[in-house]
Amino acid sequence: MKKWIWIAVAVVAAIFLYATYNGLVNKEEGVNTAWAHVETQYQRRADLIPNLVNTVKGYAAHERQTLDEVTEARAKATSINLSVDELTPENMAAFQQAQADVRSALGRLVAVAEQYPDLKANRNFLELQAQLEGTENRIAVARKDFNEAAQRYNVAVRRFPAVLVAKLFGFRQKPYFEAAEGAAAAPQVQF
Repeated sequence: MKKWIWIAVAVVAAIFLYATYNGLVNKEEGVNTAWAHVETQYQRRADLIPNLVNTVKGYAAHERQTLDEVTEARAKATSINLSVDELTPENMAAFQQAQADVRSALGRLVAVAEQYPDLKANRNFLELQAQLEGTENRIAVARKDFNEAAQRYNVAVRRFPAVLVAKLFGFRQKPYFEAAEGAAAAPQVQF
């Protein structure tokens, strides 16, 4: 009789391990997919920047410093390739800082463009500006979706009894995107 009890316990334990492990794998893949969406949107931004810079160059050739800053920020941001396996708080902070530098440089570029009435009315510039605005919105959505996927995953790897399986198979928490430094301060608009 005791033999059947041990067999039943072993079967229940095996089913528990199987279900818990597969659940954690599904949630981790959700995080991986969300991260891929984030990278896609940042790549979209990086691909649009050269077109915007070239459009502005045609009208504002003497604003070289701002154009160079945008180009440098883009180069720095695209040089940071962060795979989902390398998602640590430190790597995430470096990635976020590089992307914040791009966002800041783009803001200065748009401000320069405002000084040129012909450029502001140029259809190509307006289209690129709209594309960049849409991209920034897509980035925000992708980051939010990533944080939600990371939150679901992090909760799963910390809950008992799944925490036992997570530790056994090396499932670790994923970092979140956090607001860039100074993001809480309202931007100042001056006329």
